[in-house]
Amino acid sequence: MNERALPLAPDYHNACVTHLVPALLEGTEQPDWIPAAVLAADRVVLVVLDGLGWNQLEARTGVAPTLAAMDGGSITTVAPSTTAAALTSISTGRPPGEHGLLGYRIAVSDGVLNTLRWNTADGDARTRHAPAAIQPVDCFGSQRPPVVTWSAFADSGFTRAHLAGARLAGFNDREGFVDNVVSLASVGEPFIYAYWDGIDHTAHEFGLADRYDSELAECDKMIADLSGRLPTGTAVMVTADHGQVHVGESMIDLPAEVTTLLAGQSGEARFRWLHARPGAAAELLVAAREAFGEVAWVRTANEVVDTGWLGPVVTEAARGRLGDVAVLASEGVGFVDRAEVMPFQLIGRHGSLTPDEMLVPALGAVV
Repeated sequence: MNERALPLAPDYHNACVTHLVPALLEGTEQPDWIPAAVLAADRVVLVVLDGLGWNQLEARTGVAPTLAAMDGGSITTVAPSTTAAALTSISTGRPPGEHGLLGYRIAVSDGVLNTLRWNTADGDARTRHAPAAIQPVDCFGSQRPPVVTWSAFADSGFTRAHLAGARLAGFNDREGFVDNVVSLASVGEPFIYAYWDGIDHTAHEFGLADRYDSELAECDKMIADLSGRLPTGTAVMVTADHGQVHVGESMIDLPAEVTTLLAGQSGEARFRWLHARPGAAAELLVAAREAFGEVAWVRTANEVVDTGWLGPVVTEAARGRLGDVAVLASEGVGFVDRAEVMPFQLIGRHGSLTPDEMLVPALGAVV
């Protein structure tokens, strides 16, 4: 793809992850893309398989027979197509422009906040940047459903931001994930949110090859095991926060023509925000389009806001976290930020508006 291809924008008005919780927990919506039997069920488990894109699943139906047999299809995630933004949009039912968690690394008053680790270059930022201040929107419609997630995440800043008020049920392994969900359903919980991130981690570290297929197969067995143990009449709805693109070593260093105009960067490798030096925004836009126009969609912040990629509403706080120029990869590449420290080289990545990243499953069944 190149500039002649069109980005796949989030479908905020219809088939988007933002409508899952309002439909399944709050009952305020009845989307026709959620199976009718799921909407009618007295109990529902919403399983979020981090990183499972629809296109990747469609190419591997033989690896995931349980998922392949469920009803439903694809919906869009949000922009950027990344964990912090999308998981918060699922829990709040709002696009990123409203909840303000606009990606993996966002600009704040004293630098760049890593929203998953909730730290800046100065370390733990939970007291300097209170999660409730960065993300003020109510989660789960102010209800307090049980959330099944890793025990290690219980006190993280990101958990405080995107799962505020929920009752956390922690697990330490795949068996614990299933056991917790089954226990909660067995005592009559009407809605359970369950999160598993193995597919995303595997894609990041090993790409979309054999290891990815193995993890997908294990997740499919996990859903089958879960479905076999849940009380009769329980609905299981499976979705994801984003898909994946195999990038490998195709990481592009920003040329001097761009870096000399920069005050800094934020965002992620495939949805990079460039922050201009004072007075250099127009020149930076020209330089970025010249450098990246063949492999990326290059837009101003105003263009990103006006096209609605972040949602129909962008709050003043959210607008202040954007850079001047957005560079969204349209090819299988990423853009380097030397200030971004990773524990290993990420082979699989996401964040941009290609179909591989934007389309996620919305699959349901009643056991």
